[in-house]
Amino acid sequence: MTSIRYRKADVDGLNVFYREAGRADAPALLLLHGFPTAGHMFRELIPALSDRFRLVAPDLPGFGQSDMPARESFAYTFAALAQVIERFTEVIGLARFSLYVFDYGAPTGFRMALRHPERIVSIISQNGNAYEEGLSDGWSPIRAYWQDASQANRAVLRSFLSPETTVWQYTYGVPDTSLISPDGFTLDNHYLERPGADEIQLDLFGDYRTNVAMYPEFQAYFRKHKPPFLAVWGKNDPFFLPAGATAFQRDMPGAEVRFFDTGHFALETHAREIAASIGDFLGQLNSNG
Repeated sequence: MTSIRYRKADVDGLNVFYREAGRADAPALLLLHGFPTAGHMFRELIPALSDRFRLVAPDLPGFGQSDMPARESFAYTFAALAQVIERFTEVIGLARFSLYVFDYGAPTGFRMALRHPERIVSIISQNGNAYEEGLSDGWSPIRAYWQDASQANRAVLRSFLSPETTVWQYTYGVPDTSLISPDGFTLDNHYLERPGADEIQLDLFGDYRTNVAMYPEFQAYFRKHKPPFLAVWGKNDPFFLPAGATAFQRDMPGAEVRFFDTGHFALETHAREIAASIGDFLGQLNSNG
């Protein structure tokens, strides 16, 4: 088994922590996490693929072990996150790579693909949405904040940051919750409890509206470039519905869609199965040149 290395990269003065495994000359896969987690969500996926691929999993700014600059000095928007991660790939020498996007990682990665389509070899989306029909009613409180950014509406969103909600995100839709390790949600809650982290996350909730506004641009990219695409989807996700997975095939008829009987954090219960799907997908892609 290939060792995982834990490093930090200086990205224009901002330290981005990342996990890396695999040969430097192997096909590269950039793993982008979501809310409220960090690169540790890939702790089982990375070892399963590191014998064939170079895997790089950065923590987004404000998440995990990456720097969490003050809101006064860093704008917590998805455009800013994408800019930092794009520069991160340049700093560590990732010239061309496949993308694995989950939750917040999707609008981050799709923005990068829009800006530099020549760098993207393929895309794997695990509950990473780009279609209106993929958004459940669970987004209603956040949509209300988009329409009226009042302090009252912002306060309502604090319930999404509670320890109980984090656990619920991990366990909802999982037939056998004894398969869910407490390691992931315990670490996530630790990071959420840091001073200032709550306001950062509320800022990102508000800015998520820009991702929805960009859905037509993401979809136009899919239609024009038709990157090899695999959706691996927890079908019981309370936020991102299965319709969001099948919608990719509307713009990329060749996209593969695979559903798993689990919730939002599909890797917590199906890392082995998802790794096998990715191995087959990327293996076939590489064999075809």
